[in-house]
Amino acid sequence: MALHHHSDRPWRVRVDDEEGTPCGAGVLLDDRHVLTCAHVVRYAGAAPGGATSRVRISSVACRPEWSRTAHVAPGTWVHESGTQRGDVALLELDEPAGCGIRTTLWKAPISGGTVQVYGFPQHAPFGMGADARLAGSGHRQGEWGLLNRLREGVPWIEPGYSGAGAMAVGGEFDGHVIGIVVADYVNGDEKAAWMLPTETILRYLPAIEEFTGGDPADELGPTRGELPPDVLGDPLRLALTQELTRLLDSGWCGTAVVGTGGTTAVGDSWLVRLVRTADPAGRVGVSDAELTASPGDTVLGLGTIDAAYDARGRTVGDFAGYLTRRFGLPGGDPHEVRRQLLRRRPPACLVVGGVDRARDPEALLGELLGQLAARARSRGLRLVLGFEATPPPGLSYDVSLDPEPLRGNPARNVGAPEVQTAVERLAAQEETASALQLDWGVRFFAAPRLPPLAAPRLRVRLAVARATGPSPELGAIHDEATGARAALTRFEHGLRRMITAHEDLTTSLELHRLRAARYFGDEDRPLAERHAPAARALQTEPIDLGAARELVRRYLDEVNRRFEER
Repeated sequence: MALHHHSDRPWRVRVDDEEGTPCGAGVLLDDRHVLTCAHVVRYAGAAPGGATSRVRISSVACRPEWSRTAHVAPGTWVHESGTQRGDVALLELDEPAGCGIRTTLWKAPISGGTVQVYGFPQHAPFGMGADARLAGSGHRQGEWGLLNRLREGVPWIEPGYSGAGAMAVGGEFDGHVIGIVVADYVNGDEKAAWMLPTETILRYLPAIEEFTGGDPADELGPTRGELPPDVLGDPLRLALTQELTRLLDSGWCGTAVVGTGGTTAVGDSWLVRLVRTADPAGRVGVSDAELTASPGDTVLGLGTIDAAYDARGRTVGDFAGYLTRRFGLPGGDPHEVRRQLLRRRPPACLVVGGVDRARDPEALLGELLGQLAARARSRGLRLVLGFEATPPPGLSYDVSLDPEPLRGNPARNVGAPEVQTAVERLAAQEETASALQLDWGVRFFAAPRLPPLAAPRLRVRLAVARATGPSPELGAIHDEATGARAALTRFEHGLRRMITAHEDLTTSLELHRLRAARYFGDEDRPLAERHAPAARALQTEPIDLGAARELVRRYLDEVNRRFEER
């Protein structure tokens, strides 16, 4: 009897109709089960009520090759034609494959990274691989994650790839299946595709839980799946939702602190709801009509949030363990997990609720979240920290969405249009200052710190003030906007002084180098030994302008001394 041999990725199988015509791909979970798309089964004529009840599963990664008939397991054919929902089926082989493997489908973030898929297009019945980039999804509906083409001129996903396992390439989930291909899109040079993430598949097929690994994206709140009802009817919760959506759906990175339970008017249900709109599993329980009917800027793109965790009553070790499993990290103590998360690529988007209600909030902040918050902006991390009371002093953050009203002079009379203009001007200046900080702020040692963005909170308070009629808070909002603009101006002036100083030093160093080279030659060793450290100091980040200035001065003094001697 011939020995059974596995080649690379033995879970790859082809789904044929009864006559052996290739219809799509599948993932061999064990000797009895294959995961594929419902429309592949329909194409093979074996959908419930179809012309036949059998498909044929053929190996492409085993020697000797094998082929078995299979049927749809009862209650596992899920397909909503014309939508970006579902489209999954579990097949049971009529006889064991004899392969002896067991495949784990991993719950993994879909906001970024690369996957490889192996399908069976018409011109390659024995299979062909294709690479794609995970891109989440910007849709306000559906459950499919977007796959983008890496580059032109390489094989791309087309009919015949449906049902193929999406295997992560690189990163912590390297070599693991994290979903299946469900559709392709080709419109001239525009090419894309979609996949169904493991978490979504599991909601439709609970029977495959034994074949899954990792932790889910949404561990926030007491219930799972549905959107909390009657959340957005309150002006404050609506405004908070819209501002956080605005941040997370943009290119913003940094730390946002959010008050979730500081007033009787707002609870954490609005934050739970927003997280659910991005959750691959949560989307299954929410109809497209419910998502599209939601007010503007209250629905996140699928996969926008990589992980959401409820810290209430949990230890720092509990949280570190969740991060380890969710992001496939090597693990370790909280300090090591923090280091790994800061180095992760692509950077994560993480929401943590009830931080001040953890079992030991000081340990949670001191050992893990505090350092993440301080370095989030420089590392591209997006971190949202929810507090039921006031965030502790000393916590570093870039945006505050404190829901508490602003207090000012109640006698100050300012109209809503004037306040609106002031907040808009502040937002524009914050955008300019943020771009300046992104270009130069991280390049200098001891650079001035960009003040926390104030416009998001002021927009929240302005929306509440307008919804509740004449409000004495309008004057306070106007004054806050004015003060925030003044702080931004000081930041810009301070950073631009450093930029100008760096440019002046660089120009002076280069002019003296050219002058010296003309008279003493480029090979003059004493001058070169003074020039090299000065040039390095002006180029090596973070640039210490004080040290660079001294090194440039020494070089200039030497050049001038040599000219005086000459």
